[in-house]
Amino acid sequence: MAAIPIADPEHLTAVLRRAGVLGDASVRDVTVESDQPTIVSRIVRLRLHFDGDSGDAPTSIILKTAHPERLASSWGAGRNEVAFYRDVATAMPSGTVPRCFEAHADDATKSWHLLLEDLTDSHMIVASWPLPPSLTQCERIVEARARFHAVWWDEARLGRSIGVRRDARMVEQTMRDFGSHYVRMAARLGDGLSEEQRALYEQFQRATTPLIARYETRRHLTITHNDAHVWNCFMPRDGGSDVRLFDWDSWRIGLGASDLAYMMAVHWYPEWRRRMESALLDRYHATLVECGVQGYDRQALDDDYRLAVLWQIATPVWQAAYNIPPVIWWNNMQRVLLAVDDLGCRKWLA
Repeated sequence: MAAIPIADPEHLTAVLRRAGVLGDASVRDVTVESDQPTIVSRIVRLRLHFDGDSGDAPTSIILKTAHPERLASSWGAGRNEVAFYRDVATAMPSGTVPRCFEAHADDATKSWHLLLEDLTDSHMIVASWPLPPSLTQCERIVEARARFHAVWWDEARLGRSIGVRRDARMVEQTMRDFGSHYVRMAARLGDGLSEEQRALYEQFQRATTPLIARYETRRHLTITHNDAHVWNCFMPRDGGSDVRLFDWDSWRIGLGASDLAYMMAVHWYPEWRRRMESALLDRYHATLVECGVQGYDRQALDDDYRLAVLWQIATPVWQAAYNIPPVIWWNNMQRVLLAVDDLGCRKWLA
């Protein structure tokens, strides 16, 4: 364990005591049960062995830390997730996200880590990527998304003590960066990107003002996940409703519908999306209302969803720029472009 100082027994003892779950016991030693690299991070499952009566202390814990090849990246992945667990998760009721025992980032070294609740025994990933879940499972997921969004719906702290509201200058810089990434991707694809698709992307870059008008109303906004595919959800093994949402690297203030657009329009092929889409939007809206969201009707959700689908055409461009494998961003691009036409999303480009 010398290569992972934060998994040192003494450090973990201090962490669990601060969290109020250990009492007078101490961590005697730690064993690694699994060590899995992902595209952007490293996930280590640690088994804890105690001296003394450990009571209800967790016997295993998840260490999430930087992927060595991403450590020097300018991309904020990991450090953003630390901010989420530090600023957002601690300011909301328990549940919906895994419990975090420690969240730390070092700006000087760009290192970061999270020590998270281990849900391996009680929860599971809903399906093996890229297979979709069942309708019932999808309903549970959108309910969980709605419950989370409702907590932060038009919350007074948004853009003040929690999160950053994008202003015109930030949006302009983002669109300039996007334009540079798009040029490189388009050159890379050559005739793999049709003239009609190129025209859509060029229209998109010229339409910043109408595209951000909804955001600039500053109404009916919340904290969004922005990587809200169904495989970033832990489903309870007992079939209950205790869905936990994880991988919060990309969270921001935005339209709740953007998470639904990412989940369905970006990741689902047309036949499956058409079969599930309307019912899941109904379920999401009903859950918002049950959680106390007011003044946001079903038509408003439809409008936000279509706008969010149009914004999602940018996602595969950013993914390509961050060296996400083409098997991910290429297929995402094909699906979301089909959804734009299927749902009549071009009206914001006029």
